[in-house]
Amino acid sequence: MHPNKNTKPNRKIRVGVSIGDYNGVGLEVIIKTFSDARMMDICTPIVYGNLNLVKAYKKTLTVSDFSFFAIKDASKANPKRANLVEVWEDDSNIEFGESTADAGKKSFLSLEAATKDLASNKIDVLVTAPINKNNIQSEEFSFPGHTEYLANYANEDYPLMILTHGDLKVGTITGHVAIKDVASQITEEVILKKIEVLHKTLQQDYSIAHPKIAVLGLNPHSGDNGTIGSEEKEIIIPALKKAEKKGSLVFGPFAADGFFGSPGYKKFDGILAMYHDQGLTPFKTISFDEGVNFTAGLPIVRTSPDHGTAYDIAGEGIASASSFRNAVFAAIDIFKNRKANKVLAENALA
Repeated sequence: MHPNKNTKPNRKIRVGVSIGDYNGVGLEVIIKTFSDARMMDICTPIVYGNLNLVKAYKKTLTVSDFSFFAIKDASKANPKRANLVEVWEDDSNIEFGESTADAGKKSFLSLEAATKDLASNKIDVLVTAPINKNNIQSEEFSFPGHTEYLANYANEDYPLMILTHGDLKVGTITGHVAIKDVASQITEEVILKKIEVLHKTLQQDYSIAHPKIAVLGLNPHSGDNGTIGSEEKEIIIPALKKAEKKGSLVFGPFAADGFFGSPGYKKFDGILAMYHDQGLTPFKTISFDEGVNFTAGLPIVRTSPDHGTAYDIAGEGIASASSFRNAVFAAIDIFKNRKANKVLAENALA
């Protein structure tokens, strides 16, 4: 998978969208987002799914004056419309709030088609609607989530999941990993690699010249100098010292329980938590329904909303599209920043 090298300067960015689990709120937030005609002023949306499925889904929403422009191939996208690539032909039976095998199968077909088009430069960025991580599992998809699937597709060993909203950016050293396995996966090498990825993405994707990075401890009170666990003394602190020598502005490890309790966290451009809930729980408390999930460390740009399938409200027409809309905006901004900073770097070396 390679970044797009053929984007014309004046062409709108082509935003590919996978629909996720159709029994959740994915299609609802997609339709709500692109029913606003102003979105077509800044991008060309290309959704991967099925027109009959969308028509059936729309009946549950109060959206009557919006329709997708159906195409067979992303190269035929209409820059003035929200486009839909027909990935499959058979009809799907929507069962809102239910996890079904067909919904899992179709969510993968949508993701697979969008990923292939991203790799072949038919789209510029990818925005993924939420999947059900259980029903999507198959011989073709055997991963804990989007992050790991895309990293494998791109042959990258150290992807970094970042949740971002405004100036707040929280990444995780370990990803979708069971709590019992977290400590064994935290090594100096992994910490150094994740700091390196975060440092690079803050520079190239967010245009922060000298990013300041905070790193949280693993244990309560960051181990209390070894009283409550030794990972801080034996692994995390040595990794931070090595990262400093390599030129990164890193600070910590900070006790996770109080870090977000004071305004101090706002002094940092990026924050690295040791595991999923340690970082995402405070992030979503602060920014839920507005945040964006961005996969750093890949040669492509992929974002998603910060929520899941939301089965509990699926089909009620009340899902907020804010996070998904922000994910589209973020993908566009990151793509532009990455291109601009690449040009600046090339000119600096000329």
